[in-house]
Amino acid sequence: MSYNNIIFEEDKKIAYITINRPKKLNALNKETIAELHDAFYEADSDKNIRVIILTGSGEKAFVAGADISEFADFDISQGAELAKNGQKILFDFVENLSTPVIAAVNGFALGGGLELAMASHFRIASDNAKMGLPEVSLGVIPGYGGTQRLPQLVGKGKAMEMIMTAGMIDAKEAKDYGLVNHVTTLEELIPLCEKIAGRIAKNSGTAISSAIKSINDNFKDGVNGFKTEVNQFGNCFGTDDFNEGTTAFLEKRKPNF
Repeated sequence: MSYNNIIFEEDKKIAYITINRPKKLNALNKETIAELHDAFYEADSDKNIRVIILTGSGEKAFVAGADISEFADFDISQGAELAKNGQKILFDFVENLSTPVIAAVNGFALGGGLELAMASHFRIASDNAKMGLPEVSLGVIPGYGGTQRLPQLVGKGKAMEMIMTAGMIDAKEAKDYGLVNHVTTLEELIPLCEKIAGRIAKNSGTAISSAIKSINDNFKDGVNGFKTEVNQFGNCFGTDDFNEGTTAFLEKRKPNF
């Protein structure tokens, strides 16, 4: 599949999705959101792909926000539809993928960019990264899950401060608050993501998919995450990966998933 605004590559069980709008600091417009959905679907459907690394082109920005020119004249119903569709097509879709997504945050991750990084399963940042949700400075609030996911990651108080001030935090502070897992140099960002992806790829893909669902359900209203864990745990017993993993353990060899 060909794309206009992103680059999709595969190598050694890893899919690389790069948002490629450098002149716009990789801002998310409607077409880019649709292409990202298709790329994530393509990667998640490929059983040879074990991990997805998401990043932005260039050295300045992961994603510097949404393309404001597309919705500056929207009314109330159009604004609500924009958020609803965006969450369904991309942000919730990424969060609930069965394939792990690592956001390699290179530079600015603002507004929709930070929301996309937060929808990923975890984040690794370059030391030049800046993160924030500046929407209130435009008279609006984060609409792609930012008011929900940011408190889950950094706590209610810090999330309130970040959203109310519309300010940015640097990579070190993001790590201190648990927003990112690791901070490294820009040159080492993708290699570190690849190193962690390689460790993930050695494990059971079906078990990882079950773990993602179980963890996510803990944060969903009206869903009992413990019940999901019990069901997913049981389901694992019916998989080829369980047979291979337990057999390899008993035979004192490495599993071949």
